Amino acid sequence: MLAALVVLAGLAGGLLIWAPWQSPPLLRPAGLTAGPSTASSVAFHWSGPATGPLPDKYVILSGGRVIGSVPGRVTSYRRTGLAPATAYAYRVAAVRGGSRSAPSAVLVVRTLTPPLSAARWQGPWTMHVRITAGGAALTGPRPLRWDDSLRVSPQCAVGPCPVRVAGTFNGYPFRAALSRAGAVYQGTTVARSFRCGPRHSAVPMRTTLKIRATITAAQAGSNGAWLASSWAGTLTASAAYTTTATFYCNAFQVTAALAGHG
Repeated sequence: MLAALVVLAGLAGGLLIWAPWQSPPLLRPAGLTAGPSTASSVAFHWSGPATGPLPDKYVILSGGRVIGSVPGRVTSYRRTGLAPATAYAYRVAAVRGGSRSAPSAVLVVRTLTPPLSAARWQGPWTMHVRITAGGAALTGPRPLRWDDSLRVSPQCAVGPCPVRVAGTFNGYPFRAALSRAGAVYQGTTVARSFRCGPRHSAVPMRTTLKIRATITAAQAGSNGAWLASSWAGTLTASAAYTTTATFYCNAFQVTAALAGHG
């Protein structure tokens, strides 16, 4: 009898057997599993081939394009520089001799959500104002609820930072420097937020504004930064006693609830 080479291709005892003169099949990577994530990175791993030679490399695909690769002996990947609280989808394909396997099943991984204390508070806001105390001291047509504007700067280079705010309260401008402690910003400034006297001869009243704002929600920005998307706070306005040659206004204090939504 002539000796015969094995010329089988199929499953035998769970193993894939190929003819020795043919290139072994390039198997699709399987078993993709998420690894540890941070607010700016994700990691995942997969299974190498159970039998046969290793691929030359694995390519990592996202959105239909190759975004990275690792040598064929490596079966894990970590991607950095990502946006927080965001889902990303990946597939892996094996490459050998210029040929690429079918891509793996899709794995969806998500970066972690940072705490609100890590959110940057910046940009223009519409500030919703609601008088909660002292409203009886106000006169004129202005209601006890209204909208004013607020701009918060600077755009912090890395993480949150103390800020400067410029806006209007009761329709009059003010500026303030606010310190930061966690998700809370606060500071005091002097402005002219009320007027005393008849409309045709009213004079501005020196007003001390005490401001406190707390970040209540955040989201990933277009550049991957973790940005405040809403905040709430209080503003206490203490107007000083004001007098002229013909009239005067007593000192008073007004407290307002503030809110801003992105």
